[in-house]
Amino acid sequence: MATHTLSVLPIVSSSSSSSTSQSTKRVTFKSTTLLKSFVGSKLCIQESSICSLHSSKRRRFAVSVVFSSLPTTNVIDVPTEKVPKWSSRAIKSFTMAELEARKLKYPNTGTEALLMGILVEGTSIAAKTLRESGVTLLKVRDEIVKLLGRSDMYFFSPEHPPLTEPAQRALNWALNEKLKSGGDGEITVAHLLLGIWLQKESAGYTIMSSLGFDDEKAKELEKSLDKDINLSYK
Repeated sequence: MATHTLSVLPIVSSSSSSSTSQSTKRVTFKSTTLLKSFVGSKLCIQESSICSLHSSKRRRFAVSVVFSSLPTTNVIDVPTEKVPKWSSRAIKSFTMAELEARKLKYPNTGTEALLMGILVEGTSIAAKTLRESGVTLLKVRDEIVKLLGRSDMYFFSPEHPPLTEPAQRALNWALNEKLKSGGDGEITVAHLLLGIWLQKESAGYTIMSSLGFDDEKAKELEKSLDKDINLSYK
């Protein structure tokens, strides 16, 4: 894609025309693709490095504030410093779940959205287990529409759709299960997926079971509760 540099020429009188070439300024903008629909062409503009620096600082601050943990309640009584952290893949899965709920224009983030979030993130052992069981993102989306229907096209989901009760219980189970194990490490995507599986009346459980996930695969996944990826190269 071609990159364009915009030249800004100051307005000067005819008497100072000789200095025009010397006072020419070049402004560089960060790479952003703009689509001109009436001609179908794309324009790539680059933003100044100063603006890029400020915007990157704002983005890092937002991520650290919003996505440093997941919303849980009814936690076993333990000191705050001993509450385990969620893995980066679990946090990304939850973030993607909110996005998928908004794409479907649903008012809440349910277990079905958490399931999609795990598959969208896609790199965890839990996501691999789902795919090997025949539970893929496209199939899950189709099943969600069949089960829950489509939302009103004029409805707009909130930026962070609140959790449904089954989804909240799934998160709580994942955290409490990690606390009960007493081991070190983080709360993984496997904890989150098994939390969904235990909500027998939820849409997430219904969809998983209809697509081929079962208790045997859940027991197999339990062996990988304490890790998100397999680092073995055998």
